[in-house]
Amino acid sequence: MASVSVSSRLNKAIHQHYMSLPQGDLCQVTYIWIDGSGEGLRNKTRTLEREPQGIEDIPEWNFDGSSTYQAEGSNSDMFLIPVAMFRDPFTLESNKLVLCEVLKYNRLPAESNLRSGCKKVMEEVKHYIPWFGMEQEYTLLGMDGRPYGWPQNGFPGPQGPYYCGVGADNAYGRDIMECHYKACLYSGVKICGTNAEVMPSQFEFQVGLCEGIEMGDHLWMARFLLHRVCEDFGVVATLDPKPMKGNWNGAGCHTNVSTKEMREEGGLQHIEQAIEKLSKRHSQHICVYDPHGGQDNIRRLTGLHETSSIHDFCFGVANRGASIRIPRQVAQEGKGYFEDRRPSANCDPYAVTGAIARTCLLGMEEEEEST
Repeated sequence: MASVSVSSRLNKAIHQHYMSLPQGDLCQVTYIWIDGSGEGLRNKTRTLEREPQGIEDIPEWNFDGSSTYQAEGSNSDMFLIPVAMFRDPFTLESNKLVLCEVLKYNRLPAESNLRSGCKKVMEEVKHYIPWFGMEQEYTLLGMDGRPYGWPQNGFPGPQGPYYCGVGADNAYGRDIMECHYKACLYSGVKICGTNAEVMPSQFEFQVGLCEGIEMGDHLWMARFLLHRVCEDFGVVATLDPKPMKGNWNGAGCHTNVSTKEMREEGGLQHIEQAIEKLSKRHSQHICVYDPHGGQDNIRRLTGLHETSSIHDFCFGVANRGASIRIPRQVAQEGKGYFEDRRPSANCDPYAVTGAIARTCLLGMEEEEEST
């Protein structure tokens, strides 16, 4: 029997009784932010007298940064700045989930607040109309740290039948995948698909199309929803890029990118120009494609299990062993998008999309100005 949390065994019928009580015109707003680890999410809830109609109706708040790896106890108050609002699929009614930026006591961005820098870049390149789509892979773990559904003293059969698989012997934890999908749809997250992945107990969901800063906002909220759904089921969703050593696939966050020019006739030449730019800054991108300067991704980007080597840059049509993949349909039609397969599952999407926009678009403008 897979190890599940103690909290998941509480009487859910009692919980539902209280959750179904009316709350009148009052509104619960849950503030969500990225903590000092750059990977973890925190949240707390307050009551507003009426349902907010937009992000401007939600007041700033604060929290103790010394308890989230973001400040020292002698000066620990941090500011929560609401930036994106979603419907709450857990408490329903008119209640909201609100993603926030974190500012320090001096109102400068916290070190883990990469959204602030990304937003500036996206403002500079907005005339390119950059679209992103990110493919978030994750692995379900029991409370004992083993992949959910794996034998206690052994391993499941080798990879092969699990990718997009069906049946109790192939799909471990489908309920979580489906509940998360519904929660995202209800909340307003731009989720566009989901599937079981190559390693058993591993899944993927896709978020997009999103323009500019919206990509990071929606992926972080989708991650929060994933962790909350898993909490209800008593299991853990890990974004570790290589949760199991050996002949098992890792977990990435493949990032699909296009601009208006790439999507129009003759767009392939603009895709190739962007890839050329990326090839010259491979090491810099690797450093921001996981939260630890590439140390997480080095376990995943080995050149095996549908990855490229972390040390080399390459691209190809329909090549899932490349750094950058050009989909076959894009090559045939001569327009569309490209896929950067290097970001790790635990990447910060603000860091990834900001770096891509900076290299591919701001770099292009700098060249044009110098000619």
